[in-house]
Amino acid sequence: MKIALVRMTRKLALPIIAAALAAAGLLQAQQASDKDKQVAQERAQAEREAPKLELKPGMTNADVGAAGGAMTIVLAKWIGPGQVFATDIVASTLTTIRDYQKREGLTNVTVLEGAASSTNLPAACCDAIFLRNVYHHITDLEAFNKSLIASLKAGGRLAIIDFLPTKGSAVPDGVPANREGHGVQPAVVIGEITGAGLSHEKTIDNWPPDEQSRAFLVLFRKPLGAS
Repeated sequence: MKIALVRMTRKLALPIIAAALAAAGLLQAQQASDKDKQVAQERAQAEREAPKLELKPGMTNADVGAAGGAMTIVLAKWIGPGQVFATDIVASTLTTIRDYQKREGLTNVTVLEGAASSTNLPAACCDAIFLRNVYHHITDLEAFNKSLIASLKAGGRLAIIDFLPTKGSAVPDGVPANREGHGVQPAVVIGEITGAGLSHEKTIDNWPPDEQSRAFLVLFRKPLGAS
């Protein structure tokens, strides 16, 4: 009797387990598809952003806070025989970047783990550094900006893309209160980066220019002769 009951229970359970596994597989496939679509959209935007850095083949560049690696891939293809550093503080994100690097067959990308107070980039390594939707999350501003600028070569460019804070939104934990919410004002970015030693070159208030958005682009340059 007990054996028959166990067999019946197993027989009834198998279709349920199979259905659950199938649903999980579909969910994972959908999540992977959504992620690929997001990366494709980010790459399309990155392709419009890259020219602002005046990149040339053979340059060394960095994508700081690289997230899914969209800009990293674009930069790597753009500069050809040069080098791209991709940094992030999230281990799973670094794994994602390495996966895309392998899939794209890129040999000119170096993935580094960053830190809250440092890019962990080599000193004076970069002709250009790019941060997208990263700066408003920085908590240890003085140390991080010092590290950021030390990683630039003299004459190198820094591009910061970020977005205006939404009125009434919460300031992320640990960041200065002058952010006025989740985001940051261009004037705050300019004041902090020029105070750390870079020259402000240009601000584009609506970025990308052909889209209605709350994002902006600020460009800086490290003075010639600066260490």
